[in-house]
Order: sequence, then structure tokens, then C-alpha cells
Amino acid sequence: MKKVVKLMLLTAIVFGVWSFTKVENKLEDGYKVGDVVSDFKLENIDGKMVSMASFNEAKGFIITFTCNTCPYAVAYEDRVEALNKMYAEKGYPVIAIMPNSVKAKPEDGMKYMQERAKEKGFTFPYLMDKGQRVYPQFGATKTPHIYVVEKTDKGNVVKYVGAIDDNFQNADEVKHKYVEDAVNALLNGKAIDVTETKAIGCSIKV
Repeated sequence: MKKVVKLMLLTAIVFGVWSFTKVENKLEDGYKVGDVVSDFKLENIDGKMVSMASFNEAKGFIITFTCNTCPYAVAYEDRVEALNKMYAEKGYPVIAIMPNSVKAKPEDGMKYMQERAKEKGFTFPYLMDKGQRVYPQFGATKTPHIYVVEKTDKGNVVKYVGAIDDNFQNADEVKHKYVEDAVNALLNGKAIDVTETKAIGCSIKV
């Protein structure tokens, strides 16, 4: 009997370690700086399907995984809108993607996305990752989680991954504007000084 119990415990431990490793590996998978991003086609709040290919004149994109319910994402909404107003006309529009499971977070459903976008006056596409197929490809783990990509002959190449800036609590106290710095460098044909930072936000709900 003791041998059976020990065997069961050992099996549970091994399975637990395997499961944890599997989850960790899944989170570590995804696009890194220099990788070519596969295009996606997701439903926008206006009912239309949007992809990167929809933007013929774009030089690249500021892809933002965000949502309605995370306080970090909410704190950054105005700054994301400012990024789109600052860079869309220069060739780097924002594409926002809501990655959460609506079963886990009903307030992130399409109806609420539409209401939030109208309330805040979003000028960028706000897409739903229905089926949660896109965010794992990117390797996004937080809301917000940012990917700056550049259109090249090879495809859409990741140039920056991480946070928008270094202070989610107070925009007036930001010292390092990572996304702005990255896009400005790309527009000026210069190397990006900081290509990766840690995304700070809520975990994506599955």
C-alpha cells in the first residue's frame, strides 16, 4: 500500500513539473526581436475584419494587446491613443487586440469593447482575438503588451517588445518612452537603443 501511495505521489509530482514546464515554455514561445510576424485577420469593433495587410501605406505597426478590465491597460488608454495620433500618419498606426477569454472576463466582450472605444474616442482598430489564437503566436502575456514591427522585404519584422514606458501610474513622471523612442528611431533610420523591456500589466485570461 505504501508503495502504491509513493508511486501516486511521484506521478503527481512529475506531472506537476511537466505541466508547469509546459506552461512556462508556452509563455516563452512567441516572437522575439528580429522575427517575422505572420499576419492575422480579426474582427474590429465596427464588424469589419482587419489585418496588417489592410494598411497598404503603413511602414510598420504598434501592436498593442490590451483590454477593458485591466487597471494597467486602462491607465495606458490615453497614451495608446496619443501614440496612434502621433504615428499613424507617419506610417506606424496602432492596432489594439483584446486577447482575454470573454468567458473569464465577460466585460471584455465585443459589446463592451465597442462601448469603451466610443467612450474614449479611440481612433485605432480595436480587434478581438476570438479563439485566442493570435496572442500565443506573439508570446504576449500581459495587458498591455506592445510589439513594434517594421515592414521590410522579408515581411513584418519585430523591432521592439515590452512596455509602453517606465511609469504606468503617472504619465507626467515617465522618464523613458520606450515605444516612442523605438518608432522615432525607425522613422529616422537609426538603431533602437532599447529593443526589449518587461511588460507590466495583468495576465491574459484564458
